[in-house]
Amino acid sequence: MNIARRSFLKGLGLASAGGALAGCSTIAGSTSAPKSEAVLDAEEHDKLPRLKYPVQDLRAKLNRKEPITAVVVGCGARGHTYSWYAKQYPDLFKIVGLCDLNPVRTKRLGERQGVPEADRFTGDYRDYVGFKKRLADIMIIGLPDDLHYDPAMKALDLGYDLLLEKPMCQTEEECRTLLKKVEEKQALVGIGHVLRYAPYFRAVKGVIDDGLIGEVKSIQHMEPIQFAHMAHSYVRGNWHDSKKTTPIILAKSCHDLDIIKWWVGKHCEEVSAEGDLSFFKAENAPEGAPCRCTDGCPHEGECPYSAIEIYKRRHWHLHVFDLQNRLAKGDAGEEEKAAKLKAFDDEIMEKLRTTDYGKCVFHCDNDQPDHYIANLKFEGGITAAFSMEAFTPWGGRRTRVMGTKGFIEGDGEEFTLYNFRTKERFLWDGKVSEVDTYKASGHGGGDLALVRDLLEAVDTRDPAKLSSSVAASVESHIMGFACEKSRLTGTKVKVVM
Repeated sequence: MNIARRSFLKGLGLASAGGALAGCSTIAGSTSAPKSEAVLDAEEHDKLPRLKYPVQDLRAKLNRKEPITAVVVGCGARGHTYSWYAKQYPDLFKIVGLCDLNPVRTKRLGERQGVPEADRFTGDYRDYVGFKKRLADIMIIGLPDDLHYDPAMKALDLGYDLLLEKPMCQTEEECRTLLKKVEEKQALVGIGHVLRYAPYFRAVKGVIDDGLIGEVKSIQHMEPIQFAHMAHSYVRGNWHDSKKTTPIILAKSCHDLDIIKWWVGKHCEEVSAEGDLSFFKAENAPEGAPCRCTDGCPHEGECPYSAIEIYKRRHWHLHVFDLQNRLAKGDAGEEEKAAKLKAFDDEIMEKLRTTDYGKCVFHCDNDQPDHYIANLKFEGGITAAFSMEAFTPWGGRRTRVMGTKGFIEGDGEEFTLYNFRTKERFLWDGKVSEVDTYKASGHGGGDLALVRDLLEAVDTRDPAKLSSSVAASVESHIMGFACEKSRLTGTKVKVVM
């Protein structure tokens, strides 16, 4: 749940804007002189002159007449998300093969994408025919974190281009080895740093690169995970164990390290980090709390992390269960609707009784920090302060960029630009959610925009079309490993490329 944009801006105490910024062709319109220390009301907010960084069309521009083909290895949330591009643009992209351990997922994605049963493989990826011979132009790897490196190396040897979900590898050494392999094979590989492709983050990058705030000197950036998302993914869920997957600074926040590095555009020289698992552990369990929320916990009715509350009552994060009794819109009568709802709820409760998602958050075998801060020092003395926070009511990102001529402040959906000389304010609010083709694209439109750019790169064999190539993304991964080393040792750590 995102904080309302107007409320966010009002809370920042932003004043109304003046005329157009002198000498800037990307800004249009003007308003009256700013009111010193005034708070923007809704009318003033709507009158702010807009920054013209348009939302790019998702349709790829290809030279070839036949669609580019792909096989999907890992048919969970990420594999499904990237595959959706083929539903929107079947003349440009086609899914021709699937591989996953879970038969429900291969069946569901296969039916949605029209992949014949003969081309759906349920089992270990090592046994998939797609790793014995090349079946398509691209392999989409959406497997768990610990299963990125090996299939990526195998796929590159077979001549595939890749869409590789982040983090690219579990260790710094593997990241460097993967980069060498990509360069050796001259492959096109898009890493799932999807924020680089989202219109909001691209607009911030455009403002910085166009010099509208002068030279960047410092960045403050926060990733609020949201309390239930933290409990779902990093306490109960797939990423609860940093050793089996990756540390949370990579598993969750390599997006953020990467976007900061991309905005600054310079080498990160040194990092220092702090953070801990302070709350989600056994000594904080309330008296009498059982190991599962379904075992008659006396605190279930008041606990915000109750699995029954999150999954059964609010119906959050249900994609992990691959539910058979899925609710659908229809003209069924009241009795049939009630029966369907009961079957749906009964199936959720059974999942909570039998999987880790039903465990009490204080009785999980988890080790990921629930708060994390990192200070980053870049070439030229540029600094960035990053904060990852579990205990927030909303997700998304909050950012401030301080330049020598201006200041940017944004909430992941829109941002304001303040010009020091003229005291004018300008607004970017691309309203991505209102663009039809972006409605199925997560991360503010970045998911499908990554696929678009990868298709154009594959079509032209031009790696410059990919913002998140392995070469571009490897440093932010190394920054993440350095942050974790700093956190564990209590020392500053050099970032060596």
